[in-house]
Amino acid sequence: MGEVLKKHLKIGVLDLAARAPTRKMFSRIMRANLASIMPQIVGVWCEEAGHDVHFVCYTGSEDLLEELPSDIDVLFVSAFTRSAHLAYAISNLYQKQGTITVLGGPHARCYPEDAQKYYDYVLGITDKQLVHDLLQDCSQQRPYGVALSALRQPAFLPSVEERWRFISATLDKTPTRLKIVPMIGSLGCPYSCSFCIDSVIDYQPLEFDQIREDLKFIRRNMKNPMVGWHDPNFGVRMDDYMSAIEEAAPNASVPFIAESSLSLLSEKNVKRLGKAGCVATLPGIESWYGMGNKSGTGSRQGDEKVLQVSDHINMILRHIPYVQTNFVLGLDSDEGAEPFELTKKFISLTPGAFPESSVFIQIYDDIHVG
Repeated sequence: MGEVLKKHLKIGVLDLAARAPTRKMFSRIMRANLASIMPQIVGVWCEEAGHDVHFVCYTGSEDLLEELPSDIDVLFVSAFTRSAHLAYAISNLYQKQGTITVLGGPHARCYPEDAQKYYDYVLGITDKQLVHDLLQDCSQQRPYGVALSALRQPAFLPSVEERWRFISATLDKTPTRLKIVPMIGSLGCPYSCSFCIDSVIDYQPLEFDQIREDLKFIRRNMKNPMVGWHDPNFGVRMDDYMSAIEEAAPNASVPFIAESSLSLLSEKNVKRLGKAGCVATLPGIESWYGMGNKSGTGSRQGDEKVLQVSDHINMILRHIPYVQTNFVLGLDSDEGAEPFELTKKFISLTPGAFPESSVFIQIYDDIHVG
């Protein structure tokens, strides 16, 4: 175990939005728009504790050795599992320079034992007090790191204005007008899907007054604003959400993207979402044999569920231009070829949910060319 660090620290915060170097056009345009919200929040908390913060969202085109100072005391890294190998390599590089490394994000929460082999600290649920305590008394933990977690999710999070330095630096990397600000209005989820990491976290709405102020700030400071809601399940308290959005961003002045359960997307709610500026929604179907409470299909399974979900998605597409339907493959309830055949039928009945499918392109051409 190494020496405890000095109290005023030079801190790096690294959000791995890409898993490897790339020159692809998609990464140039979209990776910055897929930035996570928690690294920005940790950056604010570190600044509030009096430390110097160097923030980088890695989109695949940066040279991290140039972007991050070599003499940082503590490096926070946020990573999905798909970028875990890159995260481990970065930790190894900076640990050799004497830096204390901290991993957070989905990979840290899902695979803490593995991550402890490569990081001094691995964070699960993280709040301001945990970050403050860590920075007050952190040291090298070799060869096996320490796993830390708060008892519950934070009750309050920094505002968009407080995160703005990190948001604007990230969005400056995208060369187009499409610039998506990450926001969140709730934590946890009321559903209990066994595959979801948020299913064991109690649902907790954040302050709706803060949502109003954040949207007003975005309108004042962005020419063509768009928001990506990072809620595990957007709209559990739909009336409160929509009232806040309609008041702070009237006439769909701040378009947004959100992920909601089909059970929340009644036609009444979908119409209201569309009028308020929702341009894309990402409902989870998950399986043709289960999760009926989440998809609003009750006990219906198999072909019966396909028909009901197809009708539901087609209704949504009449009011919201883009729908991405999400599935989980390999659940215990999925056996044999039938799940794939049912999905193929769903695509035929609902081509708008897969806008790059041959069925959708053929229908589009028939309408616009024929």
